[in-house]
Amino acid sequence: MKTRLKINGTIIVLSLVVLSLFPGFFMRDHSANFWEESAEILGFAFILLGQLFRTSARGYKAAFSQEGKALIQTGPYAFVRNPMYLGIFLIGLGIVMVLLTWQAAFIVMAVFITRYYLLILDEEKRLRVLFPRDYAGYCQKVPRFFPSVASVISQDMRDYLPLGWVWLKKEAGTILLVLAGVFVVDAWVDLKNEGAFVYSREFIWLALVLAWFVILMFYLTGTAPFKKYALRKGNAAL
Repeated sequence: MKTRLKINGTIIVLSLVVLSLFPGFFMRDHSANFWEESAEILGFAFILLGQLFRTSARGYKAAFSQEGKALIQTGPYAFVRNPMYLGIFLIGLGIVMVLLTWQAAFIVMAVFITRYYLLILDEEKRLRVLFPRDYAGYCQKVPRFFPSVASVISQDMRDYLPLGWVWLKKEAGTILLVLAGVFVVDAWVDLKNEGAFVYSREFIWLALVLAWFVILMFYLTGTAPFKKYALRKGNAAL
């Protein structure tokens, strides 16, 4: 875990250095057109959805993995085998859509996908050793990273994306930091290029996306697994 955090931290620091040295190549000068604004709004939606996946996966694993002694096959782990990485991918994709040029996006996403694909392969080897029977069957039933369209349509979102207020509270700092950072940079560029009047239209759409996120967050916190977890921990679930 410490090695992984060091590698991820190094990648983030190097990315920030490269961005600061070559802003003209990586950072997009936003223009007021339909496609640019749509990409930014959809990007913010991906960031928020990714945060929900990441929070749900981390909280669910902490509650039901028995400190790594049990193979989780329910909740977000019944949707895809790597829901936490799916959440991180959606966050990264959203940041790319909001801030970066399209040519830079290919470079960033290639580095991102390579990094996490190697992590997934390493974790799969470890899980095959720990759970030789169960994990083989689990892999046959559940996709590695991207869910099937049928599973998305047929299932209630609360079945594969349970949330709890305790889990959200633990991740609140990260969620707010990422969202605020992207929003400030995007707003500064848009206001500089478009002016306050033009940007106000995009701001209204962003407010609607945030409202959707809040409503979805309340909807997802009503799941049975979280209620059981909350009772065990002495917390009230809403």
